[in-house]
Amino acid sequence: MQKRFTLITLLILTLAGFTYAQDKAPRLSPAAQAKCNFTDGKSITVDYSSPRAKGRKIYGGLVPYGEVWRTGANEATAFVTTANLTIGGKDVPAGSYTIFTVPNADKWTLIINKKTGEWGIPYKYEGDELARVDMQVSKTSGPVENFTISFHEMGTGCHMYLDWENTRATIELTEKK
Repeated sequence: MQKRFTLITLLILTLAGFTYAQDKAPRLSPAAQAKCNFTDGKSITVDYSSPRAKGRKIYGGLVPYGEVWRTGANEATAFVTTANLTIGGKDVPAGSYTIFTVPNADKWTLIINKKTGEWGIPYKYEGDELARVDMQVSKTSGPVENFTISFHEMGTGCHMYLDWENTRATIELTEKK
């Protein structure tokens, strides 16, 4: 009986150690952050996971055209603004949101969703959407291995860029005074 107890205890400790090691292993799509700072001290912060292309066909392949994408990997992409914004003609009050996108070859759609803390897919949050706005699409100057979200600050706003493979999706975000 004692041998059985010892064996079960060892098995449980081994599994617990394995689970702990998995939780501490580096993610294949590491965490990343982008930030836009306004002149009045307010800001936009985007937290996302940055997947790698690894020679795969991304848009129209790994990320299908016409379907909602979590805009990164792992958890859905967090979008926090301390400023009231205008995005694509839609008002976005200061607060915490999740962003998703719908990629297409010639036009993307940015989805700003009020539901936060989600894994990302499948997308089942239509009832929590604050806005859907069109994004412009262009080609990058060269291949982009790591999915990247970045900002270019300008006056009372900034452009948000989503770059990966050979595609750049862009949208202007303006601080609403």
